[in-house]
Amino acid sequence: MNVVLLQSSQRRAAHFAPPEPPRRDIAGVPVAALTHDEALALVGHAFDGGGHLHLAYCNANLVNIAARDTGLRERLARFLVLPDGIGVDIASRLLYGTTFPANLNGTDFTPAILAARKRPLSVMLLGGKPGVAERAAARLRADYPQHRFAVLSHGYFESEVETALLARLAHERPDLLLVAFGNPRQEQWIADRLDARHCAVAAGIGALFDFLAGEVTRAPETVRALRLEWIYRLWLEPRRLWRRYVVGNPAFLMRVLRQKLAGRGA
Repeated sequence: MNVVLLQSSQRRAAHFAPPEPPRRDIAGVPVAALTHDEALALVGHAFDGGGHLHLAYCNANLVNIAARDTGLRERLARFLVLPDGIGVDIASRLLYGTTFPANLNGTDFTPAILAARKRPLSVMLLGGKPGVAERAAARLRADYPQHRFAVLSHGYFESEVETALLARLAHERPDLLLVAFGNPRQEQWIADRLDARHCAVAAGIGALFDFLAGEVTRAPETVRALRLEWIYRLWLEPRRLWRRYVVGNPAFLMRVLRQKLAGRGA
C-alpha cells in the first residue's frame, strides 16, 4: 500500500501509522480484506495528515487486465486495493473459504467517504468526457455541501498539458483526487505521476463521473442488492461491454481455479 508519510508538522493528527491491512491474493492482485468502517478509517488517516494513499477498486476486469500486465501488478502492490463486485467475492470464497467483509466498489464507497467526513475536504475531479466532470462536480456539491469540489480537467487532455495539471495539483494539494480514466490507465497514471506533493488520497474511480452526471443509468437497487449490476450494465451497453463480461468473467474464473489448483490461496 502506497502510504508516504509526511513531515511531523504535517501529521498533527497521526501519531502512528495504521497497521497494514490483511490482503488476499486474487490471481495476482492483493485485495484488502476490510470492513466498511476499517476502510473508511484508513482513508481518514491519510486525510488527517497520516500520509499519501493510492486507492484502487478491484473487480474481475481489473484482475484480467493485471494478469497480462506485470507492471500493473507491481503498481497495484503499492495501492490500497478494495474489493468491487461479486466476482472477487466468489474468488475469495473459492480461495480462502469466505467472502470479503464488505463490497467496497468505487461507485458507492466514494460517496460514503464524502458522507462520513464532517470536516471540509477539498476534492478535485480529473477525467471523463469533456463536460462530464463539471456535471458530476455539480451533483457532488448538491449532495455534500460541506466539501469543496473543483474540476482539474477532462480525461482527453494533450500530453503537453500534463505538466501544468500536475503543477496545479502540487499548488492546491487537494485532500482527495478522483481520477476517472478507466482501467488500467487511471491506476497507471496515479502510480506513475502522483506522490505526496499532489494530494492526500488519489482514487481511480472508473465510471463514477458518468453515473453522477447522468451519462449512464445505475441499476435499480434491487438488482444491486442481488449483486447483479454487471448484467444490467451489459444490457445497457452490450457492444461496449460484452467482451468484458461474456468473455472476461469465464476467463477470470479460470484464473482463480488455476490459482486454487496450484495451492496459491489460503
